[in-house]
Amino acid sequence: MSRMTVLSPSAGSQSACSLGLILVNPRRPLRSLSILFGLWKALIFLVIVICPGLGYDTSTSLLLYPTRDLSDVDPLHFPLSLRFVRWDSIYFVHAAEHGYVFEQEWAFGYGYTRLLALLASVLVLYRLSVNIFGGDTAKQKTLCFLSAALHIISPAGAFLSAPYGEALFSLLNISGLYLYSSSVLDAATNHRLSRDLKLLAAAVLISAATAVRSNGILGGVLFAYDALLQLPQILSRGLSLAVVSRLAVIVLGGCVIALGMAVPQYIAFNAFCMTSNAPRPWCGWTIPSIYRFVQEKYWNVGFLRYWVVPNIPLFLLAMPILALLLRSAFWAWRLPSVTSKFSENGANGALTKAMWLLPRLAIIQALLAVLAFTSYHVQIINRLSSGYPLWYWYLAAELISDFKNSQSTNKCISISAVAVQAIMIYGLIHAVLFGSFLPPA
Repeated sequence: MSRMTVLSPSAGSQSACSLGLILVNPRRPLRSLSILFGLWKALIFLVIVICPGLGYDTSTSLLLYPTRDLSDVDPLHFPLSLRFVRWDSIYFVHAAEHGYVFEQEWAFGYGYTRLLALLASVLVLYRLSVNIFGGDTAKQKTLCFLSAALHIISPAGAFLSAPYGEALFSLLNISGLYLYSSSVLDAATNHRLSRDLKLLAAAVLISAATAVRSNGILGGVLFAYDALLQLPQILSRGLSLAVVSRLAVIVLGGCVIALGMAVPQYIAFNAFCMTSNAPRPWCGWTIPSIYRFVQEKYWNVGFLRYWVVPNIPLFLLAMPILALLLRSAFWAWRLPSVTSKFSENGANGALTKAMWLLPRLAIIQALLAVLAFTSYHVQIINRLSSGYPLWYWYLAAELISDFKNSQSTNKCISISAVAVQAIMIYGLIHAVLFGSFLPPA
């Protein structure tokens, strides 16, 4: 009988486990997250590239052949990069190349078209998670790692790999939240100068995020919340130099965020309303806003305007993420139980202070969900959600809890694991639809 080398099942399992530890190892988060990011992006890229033809909508081809009949153009001659230019990205690319030529282009973030780039906010989210939950214990490290890993497979899918605003918005918004959380930690250790400088830097980043996507203005809730926190001190102790200086920094930060929305509107006002031509209708509004006007006129965006029978499938498509956003916002309010769950071995005061950010972030996320449900094209919540970290933390916490429970109860089915699998499947299916220029956008 000839001798054969047979790989036993146990050996195969050990090899698989070894490979898994290389790819997913919370002890080496930066390397592991970078590998996961590269693999997932490569898969999304491959799916989009192999989609055949020009797509259902051929608008992308106008970027290359604005005056040519497409019937005599071989689809194989189109650059592969154009497969990533779908839906709103056509506006982004055109504005980046030619400037803001048409009125409706002002609906798309002014900041992003001045800096087209593929940016990842995964590593920043990991550092933000460490600020909030700590990174000393195994449970804390796992939570932070899983949160960042979930951001990689965000339901935004192909939009985070295409010339859209979502990737840059996520980077700027999460970076702003990271600096904001760092300022809170500095406040807990009485480093006032560092606290104020980081708070203003956070405002600058959130303002830049607002210039990319208008929903970034919700970040102003953090500063409004901080301002309200000063009222009890003023009422009980009166005005002091420390309170006045703190309030001044907070108000200045809030004004900086508002500039992210106001400056593009001012530029548009000068372009359309301060000329010899007949002014546009919105120029005479009490608060002129080209953004609001073009959203209403060209996309029919407004309160309950999307609530029509043909859009029911889009509401159903958005419901899982809407439910996840609201559920995680409610979870964040349960601060005592959350603190006890992740603050093992006696968390220090600074960590407890940082975790008080969770209710503030819950307000922002809940507002986003309500606005998406009542006033937006509801399906875009699947990509808008990518820049908000709270639901990543919630889902990561549920994964850890479900895994722990499965070990004690031998329960195989985990709702959180099913949710993650559904997000991954949706991301792959959406990549096919995106590459073929098919809805949803």
